[in-house]
Amino acid sequence: MINQKRIEDYGVSIGELPKGRLNKITDVKGVRVGHCTIDTEESKTGVTVILPMEENIYMNKLVAASYVLNGFGKTTGLVQIDELGTLESIIALTNTLNVGLVYDAVVDYMIEECNKENVELETFNPVICECNDSYLNNIQLRAVKNNHVYRAIEDVKIDFEEGDIGAGKGMSCHQLKGGIGSASRVINLDGEDYTLGILVLSNYGLLKNLTIDGEKIGKKISKELEVKAQADKGSIISIIATDIPLSSRQLKRISKRTAVGLARVGSYFSHGSGEVTIAFSTANIIKHDEKEDIAHIKILNENRINLIFRAVAECEEEAILNSMITSNKVEGIKGRTRETLKDYFDNYK
Repeated sequence: MINQKRIEDYGVSIGELPKGRLNKITDVKGVRVGHCTIDTEESKTGVTVILPMEENIYMNKLVAASYVLNGFGKTTGLVQIDELGTLESIIALTNTLNVGLVYDAVVDYMIEECNKENVELETFNPVICECNDSYLNNIQLRAVKNNHVYRAIEDVKIDFEEGDIGAGKGMSCHQLKGGIGSASRVINLDGEDYTLGILVLSNYGLLKNLTIDGEKIGKKISKELEVKAQADKGSIISIIATDIPLSSRQLKRISKRTAVGLARVGSYFSHGSGEVTIAFSTANIIKHDEKEDIAHIKILNENRINLIFRAVAECEEEAILNSMITSNKVEGIKGRTRETLKDYFDNYK
């Protein structure tokens, strides 16, 4: 397993539901995550990809939904996801000014994947999500290129690293180092175990508001750190994966519960932030070339959805904390630095 100390290794236990084997989004069977990191004097950035299944997702679409808590963001693909209720693309995370270049690379990749199956791709809905890492990264260089996206895809695995890696390299969270974090929960329905997992790209918030398991630890840390006053802005991307059979409407409902986890860590969903959630279920496959008029799918009994609401809230909270506690201190452009939470946690918890 990846040798990274996560928030539970510091004695913080979030929620009450059982966790998956790795406590990551990849506990959902078929989901894999890969990174490519760019770490130079000027560039502190990268790309992270989520592959929702092992098969060609364009030919085997998944039921999906999105929800925007605050729309100061540049994510592509949400319109079609919400209109059709399906996901047909891998998901890529990067910085704000690199969305277009990563979009092009994902199109190239999917054309190649379809050509392998003699499928002529003539329309496609790439899903590219972003946060702004310009505090530490010279974002105008647009450093993430086609080859970096392909390297991230080649890197996909079940047990992946978190923190200042891939798209998370230059991200900040509560004025400390943020980035990639994940968590999962196991839910028993009709005597069978199902899994829900979340991956976040965290890049939001003020240190004074940072709260861990109900304790306002940020106020204590801020007394030692000389953090400059700034407006509460930034973004967080949350990707929910589950093998529970949910409809697009139900996925949108559970997506709204990421707000609970965000609030518990100290987010106020400020004007200048983009809180965007994309959720998908691997339980039902929507064939691109379906021949039947009627497609048969299973969905959750709505009266049992409360457990899924709780799972989302718990995973979101823990994933954010994992994104911070696994990150290392990063020295970026213009002499700017983001300290790591783990250097201060033990003294102030």
